Amino acid sequence: MDWSLFVCARKGHVTYAPDEPELRDRLMAPTAGGPAWRCLRCGAFVTGGPHGSGPAAAAPLLRRGKELRGELLLRVFAVDRFLRFLILGAAAYGVWWFKYDRASIQRAFNHALPAIRALYQDLGFNVSNSKLLPFIQRSFTHTSRWLTLVAIGLAAYALIELVEGIGLWLGRRWGEYFAMVATSVFLPYEVYDLVAVKVTWLRVVAFVINLLLVIYLAWTKRLFGIRGGAKAYEAGLRTESFIEVEQAALAAASPGQPGHGEPAGAAVQPAGDAPNSAPSPPGAISPRLTPPH
Repeated sequence: MDWSLFVCARKGHVTYAPDEPELRDRLMAPTAGGPAWRCLRCGAFVTGGPHGSGPAAAAPLLRRGKELRGELLLRVFAVDRFLRFLILGAAAYGVWWFKYDRASIQRAFNHALPAIRALYQDLGFNVSNSKLLPFIQRSFTHTSRWLTLVAIGLAAYALIELVEGIGLWLGRRWGEYFAMVATSVFLPYEVYDLVAVKVTWLRVVAFVINLLLVIYLAWTKRLFGIRGGAKAYEAGLRTESFIEVEQAALAAASPGQPGHGEPAGAAVQPAGDAPNSAPSPPGAISPRLTPPH
């Protein structure tokens, strides 16, 4: 599947008119419906005016190919963060509500306690081994100040998860940094929880998800200077951009060398992103159209 075409079909094409005349000609083709500009993401020629213009160095850097696949994976992690936000937010609200209505809740619990014990016995459970009932009974002994602190802590944790989810869903660089830092901070506690408290499948799954996210962000997004850092990451995006490819083609087609005067259709496409391998979205012109040089 060509992810560049898929994203363009969903979000729309991104075209750019560089100020350099020769490069501009390679990214534009005349058609019966007017000039068509080459999309910087999928490579298709699209009718209509360019979305931006200026020096080639100022052209937008778009994620293409494998970077778009990586963006989809980040959205899977973002969904996990949104679910955590809902759970923690509900817990914070529950603690806050419990703080102000504790007396009536305790009366209702004491009234239902005999029926709860009878249900335990009918189901074959030993009431004395239950951890839930003592936990509920202890919660009535906590001070209002303690419950307030717990509610605030849960709400803050929920907001952290929400910011992580938004940053990862939008695929922003700040979101990747924030997600990596926020997730890394809680990893030591999760390890302690597994080693010193109890190993459960839910804790193991949560720990594995968080660990994989930290490793994936650090390695593929080159955060905090890893594998060359932000400069190497941006250089990779520029290497795959169509403007960079066309600039290389112009440099190779200097006078006296083979290939001088080749049309833009003869330019080398970035590896792993052949726009002709899949049909173009509606409104796009096939990149096989040869613009004038």
